[in-house]
Amino acid sequence: MMVMLSLLAAGCGGQEAQKGSKDGEFVIVTSFYPMYIDVLNITDGVEGIKVVNMTKPQTGCLHDYQLTTEDLKTLESADAFVVNGGGMESFLDKVASQQKNLKIIDASKSDKINFLKDGDEENPHVWLSVTYAIEQVKAITSQLCEADPAHEKQYRDNAMSYVEKLMNLREEMHGELDTLPHKDIVTFHEAFPYLAKEFRLNIVSVVEREPGTEPSPKELEELIAQVKALPVKVLFAEPQYSPVAAETIARETGAKLYQLDPVVTGEAKPEAKDAYLNTMRENMKVLKEALQ
Repeated sequence: MMVMLSLLAAGCGGQEAQKGSKDGEFVIVTSFYPMYIDVLNITDGVEGIKVVNMTKPQTGCLHDYQLTTEDLKTLESADAFVVNGGGMESFLDKVASQQKNLKIIDASKSDKINFLKDGDEENPHVWLSVTYAIEQVKAITSQLCEADPAHEKQYRDNAMSYVEKLMNLREEMHGELDTLPHKDIVTFHEAFPYLAKEFRLNIVSVVEREPGTEPSPKELEELIAQVKALPVKVLFAEPQYSPVAAETIARETGAKLYQLDPVVTGEAKPEAKDAYLNTMRENMKVLKEALQ
């Protein structure tokens, strides 16, 4: 643990900070909720820092998200824009072309993050691996220190404290999930391969490959057959999306329906600092109950 924390401590550079907002604040905008949680922890208690989450609390994953006029106005006042990367924010080229002086901080800019593939595309849901969530915190901190070196020590100390909490979470989840007797799961969309890989779960199938696009009759028939073949018949919907398709499969198979939360929606407020820790612990409890 100390080796990892010391590596984080050495990650900050010393470039000059960009100009802040008119009232002297250094404004950090985050693309969506998981990035907001990370930045809240990294900037906790640092004076002169304003953290704004760009998207609405109910937005969820940014699949095919289109920037609004309000989003562009928010970014105009930003000194740094923290994004997940990995293709999650398809609008980044537009932001970069319109806001040439904006520091874009890519949370997935780490040689320790190896993207999984959905067909030919990288799966960007890396934060659902606790190990990769740690790497994202480290990557954000390093780039944020370059953008605002005046607060380097505070950013670094906060990040080390949060990384330690995440490492404890990871250990706790391994303790609860590694020995589960059943490992096969059916999830709602392609949000959970990183969590599955980290905790040795096997995703048998996915209800909706693209959120909001219900399975075809043929796909539904195949899903029902796959669920019927499971030793423990369970399905995992997500609170951000309609459970209609999952409910249909549950009725046809007698499977029990649970919810896994990909930690993508929530109110942008200081109490969100512990949202990732709390939600992942709740996911751990759900998985343990479903797969015993």
